[in-house]
Amino acid sequence: MRFMFLFFFSCLFAAHIQAGETSHPFSVRNLVMMERISEPRVSPDGRSVLFAKRVTDLDANKGITQLWVVGIDGSNLRALTDFEGGAHGGCWSPDGRRIFFISSRSGSSQVWKIPAEGGDAVQVTDLPLDVSNLVLSRDGEQLALTMEVFPGLSPSETRARLDEIENQPFSGRIYERLFVRLWDTWMDGRRTHIFVMPAGGGDPVGVMKDMDADSPSRPWGGPEEFCFTPDGKHIVFTAKHVGRAEAWSTDYNLFLASVDGKGPVLSLTAENPAWDTQPVFSPDGRTLAYLAMARPGYESDRFRIMLMSWPDKKTRVLTEDWDRSPGTILWSPDGKTLYATADHLGQRALFAVDVRSGRARTVIDQGTVRSPQTAGGRIVYGCDHLKSPVELYVCTPDGKDVRRITQVNTGRLAKVRLGEPEQFTFQGWNDATVYGYVVKPVDLDPGRKYPVAFLIHGGPQGSFGNDFHYRWNPQTYAGAGYAAVMVDFHGSTGYGQAFTDAINNDWGGKPLVDLQKGLAAALDRYPWMDGDRVAALGASYGGYMIYWIAGNWPDRFRCLVSHDGNLDNRMAYFDTEELWFPEWDHQGTPWSDPEHYEHHNPVRFVDAWQTPTLVVHGARDFRVVETQGLGAFNALQRRGIPSKLLYFPDENHWVLKPHNSIQWHDTVIEWLDRWCRED
Repeated sequence: MRFMFLFFFSCLFAAHIQAGETSHPFSVRNLVMMERISEPRVSPDGRSVLFAKRVTDLDANKGITQLWVVGIDGSNLRALTDFEGGAHGGCWSPDGRRIFFISSRSGSSQVWKIPAEGGDAVQVTDLPLDVSNLVLSRDGEQLALTMEVFPGLSPSETRARLDEIENQPFSGRIYERLFVRLWDTWMDGRRTHIFVMPAGGGDPVGVMKDMDADSPSRPWGGPEEFCFTPDGKHIVFTAKHVGRAEAWSTDYNLFLASVDGKGPVLSLTAENPAWDTQPVFSPDGRTLAYLAMARPGYESDRFRIMLMSWPDKKTRVLTEDWDRSPGTILWSPDGKTLYATADHLGQRALFAVDVRSGRARTVIDQGTVRSPQTAGGRIVYGCDHLKSPVELYVCTPDGKDVRRITQVNTGRLAKVRLGEPEQFTFQGWNDATVYGYVVKPVDLDPGRKYPVAFLIHGGPQGSFGNDFHYRWNPQTYAGAGYAAVMVDFHGSTGYGQAFTDAINNDWGGKPLVDLQKGLAAALDRYPWMDGDRVAALGASYGGYMIYWIAGNWPDRFRCLVSHDGNLDNRMAYFDTEELWFPEWDHQGTPWSDPEHYEHHNPVRFVDAWQTPTLVVHGARDFRVVETQGLGAFNALQRRGIPSKLLYFPDENHWVLKPHNSIQWHDTVIEWLDRWCRED
C-alpha cells in the first residue's frame, strides 16, 4: 500500500516551482534561518491571534523571540514587540486591551504589559529572581508565574542565599539524594515554584509552601501544567512530590493550593500512582479535564483524558477505548467537545472528543498540529510538515474551510528547492504493517542512482513523522543529493499502545527487523535508490541502534553516524539521571535483571565492528553521558576502523546553537560524501 503525499498544503508550494533558476537546493543554512512560530493565543473577541516568532541572529549565535499579532483572517500582521531582551509567553487580558508577557529587556526575566494595539511596554514585576511560565486568571485580576527558589525561602531570601554561595571560598556541592543533575543542569537545591500576584503589580505569594518539588515539571513542563480555578481562589498544578523516589518515579499528581498561600496543599489525584498532568477547566467551570497514565514508572504509557466534576472532585475516564495518546487538550466554547492532538499514523493529528461518549473524530489528519486554540466557531492552530515550518491556520470544527493566516517563511521557501516526501507502508516484524517516509533527492532524475541516508529516530518511543524538524530534517539530506528514508519501527508512537509497548525489553529485536525490512522495501519500491551506497544515522535511541547495527548488521552500510547514543546499556543506567526510563524499558535494574541489559547491549559485539563511523556527543548531555561516545570512539580507533569524533563542549543531548548546527550538518554530510559518493 502506498500513500502519496497529497493534501491541502500542496498549493502553497507554487512559489518554489516559479522560482526556477533563482532557487537552490535546501541546506542547513536555510534550516537555521527559518522563522519559528509558537504560542498562538486568540484574543477574547476572536478577531486576532497573538503568537511568538523566533528568528536567528547568526552574529550573536542565538535565536531572538518577539511577539506578533495577526488578524484571524490573515490580515494586519504586525510586530507587537521589538526588544533587545526578546518577548514570549504572551497572555491577553479578558477585555482584550492589554497583553502580558515575559521579557529580559531590563536585564532579568520579568513580567511586562503592553497595549494590544501597540505602544510603550510597562514593567509589571521587578523581582530578585528570573520569572517564567505566565498564566492569567479568568477575571484578569491575578497573575501566576514561576521562579526558582530554595523550598521554604522567599525570592529575596533565595537571592541572598545564592549571593552567599557565590562568595564562598569553596565550590564543592554535597548531595544526599537524586537528582544530582538533570538533562543539562546540575541541581543546586532550588525548585521551580508557582507564585500568584495582582495583575497590576504587588508582592508575589508562593502557593506551594515548602514542597520539595517542581511545578512545572523539569525539564519540559510549561504553563500548560497549572491553571487557576474558575473563581480565581486556587491554583491546580502538576508536581512530582515523592521524596527520594524522584529519579525512578513517574508519579506526577495534580495538587490544589490557595492563591493566598494559606491552608493545606491537597493532592487531587493521589489514588493514581502514574502520571497526571495538564489541568484545564471547562468554560462553565464545572469540570476539570486532565491527562492521566495508568502504569507507574512508564513515561510512554498512553495518556487518557480524565474528567473531574468540580467542586465535588468525582472522576471518570473519558477515552479508555481510544487507542491514541493525546499531547494537548482544549475545551470547545460550548463545553461539549475536547480538542486533542495526538500522534497518528505518521502525523500529529487534531481530534475532537465528545465529552459525553468519549468518541473521537479526526479534524485535521495531515501534518503536525500544534497549540490549537478556539476562536468562536473556528479553530486556530499551528501546523508544520516535511516541506514547511510552522504556520498558523484556521478551520471550522469539522476540519473544513482550512485557511493559512501566516506566511512568515514563504519568501525563504521560494528561494530553495525541496525534496518531495512520500509515505509508504510495508510488512515488518511478524508481518505487522509498518509506516515509513521517503524524501526524494532535490531535482530527482529517475534515470540516475542516488545514495541513501537511512535515518533512525530516538525516543525510542518517538516518531519520524510529517513534521519540519530543526535537528533531524530529511530535507538537508535531500538537498545534498541523498534519498532520505525513515521507518517508524515497533516502539514508535501513533500506531496504538501495543505497537509502542512492543519495544519494551527488546531494543535490538523487533525494531531491527523493521529497519531491515523497511530499507529493503524502500530500495525495492524506488529503483533510483542505490542500495550499494547507503549510510545509517541516528541520535539517542537511534544512536544506540547505530552501535547495535555496527555489531549485528555489520556489512550493510557504507558508513554510520551515531549522535549521543548508548554504547553500553548497563553502564548507561549508572550514568543517566531519569532512572525510571531504563528500569521500565529493560524491566528492572542491572543488578536485579542483568540479562535484560546485556541481551541487547551493543558493547558485547564490538568485535564485529567494521563500518566507518562518525561519533557525535555533547558534554552537557546528562541523559546519555559523553563517555558513551568517547568509549565508542576509543573502540573504533583501537580496532583501526576509519572514524571521526565531533565533540561539543557546550551542547546537551541536542545541538541548539546555530553555528554548531551548521558545523554538525557540514561534518555529517562530508562524512556521508566521503563514503557514499561514487567510488
